[in-house]
Amino acid sequence: MVPSNLPVTLPHLLRYLIGDPLKMAMVSIQNNTSPQDTLESFSDSLSSMLPLLSEFGHIVRMDTLVWKLKLLMSGVDYTNSRLNAVQAEILLLASGNDNLPPSGEADRLFKALKSCKVRYFRTSSDRLLMESSFNLLTVIKGASMYRQGKQRDTITDFLPPTISEFKRTFGEDFKLLHHLLSPVMLSTLRNGKIVRGLAGVPDKGPVLLVGYHQLLAMEITSMAEEFLREKKAVLRTLAHPVFFVGNYEILRQELSFFDVVPLYGGVQVSPINTYRLFERDEFVLLYPGGIREALHRKDEDYQLFWPDQPEFVRMAAQFGVTVIPFGCVGEDDMLEIVLDYNELKNIPYIRETIESFNQDCPGVRSTVKGEEGNQVLHLPAVLPKLPGRLYYLFGKPIEMKGMDGVQRDRESANQLYLDIKSEVENIMSYLKRKREQDPYRSITARTFYQATWGVTAQIPTFEP
Repeated sequence: MVPSNLPVTLPHLLRYLIGDPLKMAMVSIQNNTSPQDTLESFSDSLSSMLPLLSEFGHIVRMDTLVWKLKLLMSGVDYTNSRLNAVQAEILLLASGNDNLPPSGEADRLFKALKSCKVRYFRTSSDRLLMESSFNLLTVIKGASMYRQGKQRDTITDFLPPTISEFKRTFGEDFKLLHHLLSPVMLSTLRNGKIVRGLAGVPDKGPVLLVGYHQLLAMEITSMAEEFLREKKAVLRTLAHPVFFVGNYEILRQELSFFDVVPLYGGVQVSPINTYRLFERDEFVLLYPGGIREALHRKDEDYQLFWPDQPEFVRMAAQFGVTVIPFGCVGEDDMLEIVLDYNELKNIPYIRETIESFNQDCPGVRSTVKGEEGNQVLHLPAVLPKLPGRLYYLFGKPIEMKGMDGVQRDRESANQLYLDIKSEVENIMSYLKRKREQDPYRSITARTFYQATWGVTAQIPTFEP
């Protein structure tokens, strides 16, 4: 029997054997039960675990415990001496409420191992893998470490998000953001009629969505949700390399937007990745303006910074892709830029931080001159406004199948490229004009509407 002089160690040993009793008691309780029924179910479930305590002495004997601790210590010494020889990719899961071992051990290993990522779960205990809300595969995919072969392939190794991942991301993590943005999705049918929803977008790929990148990429989450919900399609976003290079992993890295991008189909922007996605009939999302638009300066709302490189047009013609120009407005109703890059770079400490951050980051447009190639990663200082509303309009589909002349003639490709760019600008002008007619543009009006008709009711908007 374990003696009574182990008052500190006993609770932690017990948790390793049966898990966290409080959290285990909550697993079987339904979310929609009343507070009284919840308390009664919790009490009954917790009481049913008490007989396990009487068996604890038969499970853990003192001599066995001492022998295993000595064995563990000898293994620790050998392992520490060999850490510098580990070449494999390592993913460490650290809990905020753990004690055996302390979460600081993950900090030490992160510094000691050559290829290591840490995902820190602040509110979880050391029984992380036993928690009902934890999904190990989701974490592995978000950390860009899931692979089926010797080398990871972001195209073929991608696993679509599961229903539980979808509910967790958009039903919990981004639920408040969705409520604040209250996005309005419009699309254009082949006859030119504008309708609400995505009826104007093809049901099957290959499809290329080309449009404007709003400030801080605030439009992406709503688009990803709506395409999954209505089209059952994952948007394969061509994203900046910073989401994938792994050079900016930090101690106690919590799940963030950097994990959401690869989890929901993001791949590093490159011609070869675009080619392979078209080859697999995917829905591809391209922002020709890149981070220059997403991190624009003051008074540059809705300006396009597209380079003079129409290569995606020729590639789309080669695969017979359906190109859909789109625009979105609403950033000026959400955020106000206080300090942009031109002002931040004049502050010595911040300037050095920005330069250091960008020094090792792979460039996207190092050969592009002018503002279109000025792709400096930084974080502008912004202030929130009383939320307005986001508006999206997907333009009339452009069928590239049969456009052989675009592949061979660079001038024809360039003209089509300019036509697409002009269509995006026209779409944003249309949305800025029409949103003035939306009686529910203000969050106050939307809140009153949902208080009357329910939170699940679709909020009306202007007539297209």
